[in-house]
Amino acid sequence: MAPSTTDEVLASAADVKLLLTGEKQAALSKEEQLALIRVNLAEFLNPEIIEKAIDEGRHPRIYWGTATTGRPHCGYFVPALKIAQLLAAGCNVVILLADIHGFLDNLKSPYEIVEYRAQYYRYAVTAILEAVGVPTEKLEFVLGSSYQKSPEYIMDVYKLCSVVSEHDAKKAGAEVVKQSDNAPLSGLLYPILQVLDEEHLKVDGQFGGVDQRKLFAAAKEWLPKLGYKERAHLMNPMVPGLQGSKMSSSDPDSKIDLLDPPEVVARKIKKAEAIPKVAEGNGLLAFTEFVLLPAAEFQGRHFTVDRERDGLEPLVYKDVAQMRADYEADILSPQLLKPAISKALNELMAPIQAAFQASKEWQEVTLKAYPVEDKKKKVKKVKDKGTRYPAGAAPPKDGDGAAPAAQ
Repeated sequence: MAPSTTDEVLASAADVKLLLTGEKQAALSKEEQLALIRVNLAEFLNPEIIEKAIDEGRHPRIYWGTATTGRPHCGYFVPALKIAQLLAAGCNVVILLADIHGFLDNLKSPYEIVEYRAQYYRYAVTAILEAVGVPTEKLEFVLGSSYQKSPEYIMDVYKLCSVVSEHDAKKAGAEVVKQSDNAPLSGLLYPILQVLDEEHLKVDGQFGGVDQRKLFAAAKEWLPKLGYKERAHLMNPMVPGLQGSKMSSSDPDSKIDLLDPPEVVARKIKKAEAIPKVAEGNGLLAFTEFVLLPAAEFQGRHFTVDRERDGLEPLVYKDVAQMRADYEADILSPQLLKPAISKALNELMAPIQAAFQASKEWQEVTLKAYPVEDKKKKVKKVKDKGTRYPAGAAPPKDGDGAAPAAQ
């Protein structure tokens, strides 16, 4: 199913904000709720489960989980904006800070600092959501280790391990767990835990990126083996990184950190790949489509591209279709688009960075969660150039018996 556009939704982003803040009290119909839930999704598995919850007069309970590994980056705005739409649609949203998952994901988070990284994620995710207008008091934050060490949960882990093969566990986690030769067993446990989270969080569905599709398909198959019901799965598109690949915390050139200063943001955007007139696979256009355009609409404005240096009126966009058309026609060039993105993104991240500067606790947790590596300076080794004469041959003497100075 292709991503829905905001034109197909009854409420605009501005209406979503009014619904979130309670300024718009009109009850949504079932069709309007489902329209908001579907908007901008790449895929929606078992939507009838969500429809049934609405028919029963319940608020669908949906969870989004994030493993507490590398520092959250600006790609996290994509799920944040979707969470805003889910809340506006009347869903109860659970944010899972998956600290044990972060430890199990091979080669990422040492156990000793996982606790601090979970705290950092709570600060960062809260700040991201508030930056796009999501009232965080409507969210439920859950720390994975708060229930994943309970006897009931551990027993379910054992049960699922007895009916899931090594091959299937590895396949399910292929896109989300770091793969390596002779990998530890923790990588096989990761997908098992994520599947069980759906049952133990008592949700109707799970929301995540399309990179988790294999894991979501496994959940549909595995949970019934323990007598548990299937859940719905909502998937948002993955925004390409600045260099064209997946935006990743482990690749500093592919992403922008939430705390990057404006000059660093501008430098990274300037270096980003952007082929003129080619809109397909363009990471900058994709990021604008899924983050900057809806974020601007939430704030009651449009995405603007300045052309003052050319003596022309600015380009103003409210949808990505016109942006793509202008880009392919070279009306919107990479040279015009990049500074516009830098400006809009710095404005979006400004309240996050202000919250960080105002919180000593967040700053202290950051140093513990992501300690600065002590890189020892290498002592430059003095190269022995020798006498520049063949081995064993003595340099000629000048009149006073000293070796001649090098010319």
